[in-house]
Amino acid sequence: DIDTDRLRRLMSFAIGEPIDSAYVPLMREELSVTGDDLRAPRWRADDLAPGRPFRVAVVGAGMSGILAAHRLAQAGVEFVIFEKNDDVGGTWLENTYPGCRVDVSNHVYSYSFAQRNDWPDYFSPQPELLDYFRACADEFGLREHIRFGHEVTAMTWSDDDHHWVVEVSGPDGSARQEFDAVISAVGQLNRPAMPAIRGMDDFVGPAFHSARWDHDVDLADAHVVVIGAGASAVQFVPHVAEQATHLTVLQRTPNWFVPVPTYHEPVADGLQWLFRHVPGYAQWYRFWLFWRSSEGLLPACAVDDDWDDLSRSTGVRNAELRGLLEQWLALCYADRPDLLEKVLPTYPPASKRIVLDNGSWPNTLKRPDGPLDGEALDRNESDAVVTRDADGRETRHRADVIIYATGFQASQFLTPMKVVGTGGRDLHEVWDGDARAYLGVVHPGFPNFFLSYGPNTNIVVNGSIIYFSECEVNYALGVIEMLLRNEWTSVDCRQEVHDAYNERIDAGNLKMAWGVSTVNSWYKADSGRVAQNWPFSLLEYWQQTRTPDPADFVVERM
Repeated sequence: DIDTDRLRRLMSFAIGEPIDSAYVPLMREELSVTGDDLRAPRWRADDLAPGRPFRVAVVGAGMSGILAAHRLAQAGVEFVIFEKNDDVGGTWLENTYPGCRVDVSNHVYSYSFAQRNDWPDYFSPQPELLDYFRACADEFGLREHIRFGHEVTAMTWSDDDHHWVVEVSGPDGSARQEFDAVISAVGQLNRPAMPAIRGMDDFVGPAFHSARWDHDVDLADAHVVVIGAGASAVQFVPHVAEQATHLTVLQRTPNWFVPVPTYHEPVADGLQWLFRHVPGYAQWYRFWLFWRSSEGLLPACAVDDDWDDLSRSTGVRNAELRGLLEQWLALCYADRPDLLEKVLPTYPPASKRIVLDNGSWPNTLKRPDGPLDGEALDRNESDAVVTRDADGRETRHRADVIIYATGFQASQFLTPMKVVGTGGRDLHEVWDGDARAYLGVVHPGFPNFFLSYGPNTNIVVNGSIIYFSECEVNYALGVIEMLLRNEWTSVDCRQEVHDAYNERIDAGNLKMAWGVSTVNSWYKADSGRVAQNWPFSLLEYWQQTRTPDPADFVVERM
């Protein structure tokens, strides 16, 4: 085992700069140079509470559900996974549109305890990611615990018996089961958002959301209208353009792009050779990637206190970032100044999701048929989509097929499930469209209930969401350990702890570009509050979720 000081020096050498000693314990877990699972539970349910029955319901068999189930299995806790689909994978099962791929390097977008040396691409496409999660479910022996085709519709806490009654709809109808705890792993980006368009139902041709891609629709020789120009559209539009007779892209808000030349590239042969033949090289490569993106562009997203005009940038570093991204766009559209005017954002970088691109998007928009329309969407007709400019002039775009690239109901956490806690409180009524949770994991009045990818656990410019899920599941398992070790029947987050935490989160988000900008964004709830994003460092979240504090909870004993 490498001592902390030596490991810090090795890490500093690997990245070419001094590393703060506070990061070393975190980076030791991520590096896992020996291949050991350093985040595995160090306890077993039978040792803490011999003979005590304790069952956990895991809702969802996507990335977070597989992770939660694996940790429960390691701790010897009985569990059942309910999955509405017929296979594992979550978003990587459901999103099958052409060009779908991850926008975080796969050597980081993977479990710390299930690393791969043989990723074929730097940023893997959807089939490769789905295979990875399928393989993890098989390797960890989870499939026997999964009830496929079963959707959780409601769950109710019993104040008398201190357990959750979970209602499930499956092939054989509805059923109710009792569990001592629930881990919701349904995520944020799983319910497509459809726009409210006048005459939407008047269109007679095929129409579908990108997250529910209809592969039976032949796009060849078709006039295709894509509504939306966000991250998903940037991935699939170039593929559609190669098939369709005519393509129109309706853009509400332009994106900031970061140039990534390797975005569609296979991992270099030399690097693959190093992964196969140099012991530990893959782990150190992952560490280098993690460190490079650990805080990423976070300082460039901050709001400077003395910055006067927040409409275009939020501070010195944000203005510098804007200048660099503007240069990239100017280079891409040097031969099309008319297009540059349409695609150049007016809002500060990081107010919305920054998209990765290797040039395929601008090359598509520069096609001779000029597919981009940035005017306001007005209505659908039976065979067309109509836009209207600021002067009221209409443009009619013929449409044989409409594809909606309009994102997800990200702020509607846990929908359409009904969650009823102590005293009959409905969680959706408590949230009233503005979800909050302590550490994004627990909420007062809902004992023994844990969220993964809950409110304010999304990251914008730093790290991988799998890292956050590992932290969240670690925290949930830590609370379950407290329950078993201390012979408690329930733990309920204290209201004052929850409120103080969320005040800090809200204040932190208001010091970031995505918190002060007025641009439309899925980061915000209908109230205008940022309900999705974590505004601080990855280190801080790891520190706060590493070990639960019993003082944060109201407990009930057996």
